[in-house]
Amino acid sequence: MAKVLGITLARGGSKSVLKKNIRAIAGKPLIAYTINEALKSKYLTRYIISTDDKNIKKISEEYGADVPFIRPKELATDTASSAAAIKHAVNFVEQEENCNYDFVIELMCTNPLKTVIDIDACIKKLIDTNADSVIAVHKLDDHHPARIKKIVNDYIVDFCISEVPESRRQDLKPDAYVRSGSIYALKRDHIVIEGLRYGSNNSRPYILPSKRAVNVDTEIDFLVAEKLLIDKDKTN
Repeated sequence: MAKVLGITLARGGSKSVLKKNIRAIAGKPLIAYTINEALKSKYLTRYIISTDDKNIKKISEEYGADVPFIRPKELATDTASSAAAIKHAVNFVEQEENCNYDFVIELMCTNPLKTVIDIDACIKKLIDTNADSVIAVHKLDDHHPARIKKIVNDYIVDFCISEVPESRRQDLKPDAYVRSGSIYALKRDHIVIEGLRYGSNNSRPYILPSKRAVNVDTEIDFLVAEKLLIDKDKTN
């Protein structure tokens, strides 16, 4: 049986939305939605929260998460990389348990609409395809690359793909996708040895439905996510 370590990074020093990781959204702290779904996974051997914040640790534990350490300050700055924080968490757990994991999955707490179905599908695809990584992505419609422009000497210029004038949104091809900021499922050595979460030639997609792809980075994102969560509760 493969050993799979789930990790959620939850830094206390959010700038765009103050204390967003534990801010209440539709009646629960933002981080609680990720914890609740992670704990349902049939593949995770262990699931932990990596945080530098004692309040986040306390609330995470109240919702059943394992918070085995307080993240070092140097790994919780605005400039510290997610990859470095994940490597630290993996090394801590492996030293604590005196064993190596096979796979690591980062579950970002800023995406509260992902489900255990998404989590387990990413892990299964990672194992079945022998990929370096399986990453949640979602389709771009209004922001297709053909519609992205740059300004050169005060002129509007195609950025990377020429746009056929008067093209309808549904005519823009090939389909374009963006990382959702939700799920990164990785081979253990891809993150621990190579230091990568994505970017190799052996990275595969998990297409996250757009309604589950809201990533909370701004106050507007918070409002959108809260509306979707409330609507979801009404239909359940």
